[in-house]
Amino acid sequence: MPSETLTIVITVVAMLAAAGCMVAAFRAFKYMRTIDDCPTSKTQGVFIGLTELKGTAESDEPLISYLAGKKCVQYDWKVDEHWSRTVHETYTDAQGHVHSRTRVESGWKNIAGEQKHIPFYLKDDAGLIRIVPEGAEIQNIRVFVEKCTPKDDLYYGKCPVREIPHTTRKRRFYESAIPLHTRLYVIGQARERQDMVAAEIAWDKDVKMYIISNRTEKQVRSSYLRGFWLWLIAGLLCALGGTAALTYMGGDIPVFVWQPFVVTVAIYLFIFILAWVLNVYNSLINLHNRVKQGWSQVDIQLKRRYDLIPNLVKTVEGYRCYESDLQILIVELRSQLQATPPGEKGGDFKGMAPLINIISEKYPELKASQSFIRLQQQLSETEQRIALARDYYNDIATFYNTRLEIIPDRFVAFLARLSPRPLMGAADFERAPVQVKLAE
Repeated sequence: MPSETLTIVITVVAMLAAAGCMVAAFRAFKYMRTIDDCPTSKTQGVFIGLTELKGTAESDEPLISYLAGKKCVQYDWKVDEHWSRTVHETYTDAQGHVHSRTRVESGWKNIAGEQKHIPFYLKDDAGLIRIVPEGAEIQNIRVFVEKCTPKDDLYYGKCPVREIPHTTRKRRFYESAIPLHTRLYVIGQARERQDMVAAEIAWDKDVKMYIISNRTEKQVRSSYLRGFWLWLIAGLLCALGGTAALTYMGGDIPVFVWQPFVVTVAIYLFIFILAWVLNVYNSLINLHNRVKQGWSQVDIQLKRRYDLIPNLVKTVEGYRCYESDLQILIVELRSQLQATPPGEKGGDFKGMAPLINIISEKYPELKASQSFIRLQQQLSETEQRIALARDYYNDIATFYNTRLEIIPDRFVAFLARLSPRPLMGAADFERAPVQVKLAE
């Protein structure tokens, strides 16, 4: 029967809609978990990987917003023009009679606009880090809203374009921006800068989340949490609607039958719990891999130092100076040729740059050696990279270890056989601060 076919179609559509809502809900859940899985870092503790930061927007050469004239690091302005027209039309009613009617249509049409942004610095109590906003989801502040007519200078002064057809000669100007010194929440991928040994936050095609927001972390997380529950409830309602259509197929409404609805709710809850466990498991595995990535960055820099130290030892020995200080230096350099994971014997590291600086000051003749100067500079940069990588590894490992202890993640971690990771002990690694003259 046609009615039965329609009922089946409605049921299938409702169930597909329920599945789509479940997928959307756990997409929001995934983003929320990503925020939860990112410990807030200080700017001096950022090196590589997904990073969460809080601070103020600063720049040495800020933009001036087009409409509000505010110093900012990003702005987006638009102009809409109002239009209205009278439409005459004919139509045929249900009895076949032809009628005519007149109606008025109106609305706003965008006629101009522009978006600009520049790389800027995020400043906190530890220092600065460069932010490259290209590709980010930017949540900014409305800084200018005004409606005007041709009598106002703004009408043609800031938007000297021809009026659109059917215009009512009203224009709406609005602008949003990130003004200088605005408090920001940033979550995105960190990478090493090309111009110096320091980190920056930039878009990465392999990382879906890159947010620059004037809202707090709690507000951003809450928006995803609301989306999670709204999609989840919408999916349940769709599933119940499909069950109702299938239960009362044929049009007759018998006495209410509750069993199919209980079964539907039970199935929906089972799928929800299964999806939740899978998402938490994937989240912990992702966090585990980020810890491994953090150590690999340390390992890369330690191996880089491993390649530099033998050359440095040869340069120092070449002076045939066998004073005790130089002998101690050479022993220290040779003792750290191997990179050992933290928690194992020999897994604690010591920075070499301070000791080399002391030796170079005590023995001025070493400063005349171009090879020594070059190796000293390379080693100093490597020590800074190790410090950056070490801080990131310790931050993410600490957060990962905490995740394995809290409930309910602890049960999923037990099933996955995930274990805590030891932190990296180190001393005397030098960190070079980013020096920028910021605008007031």
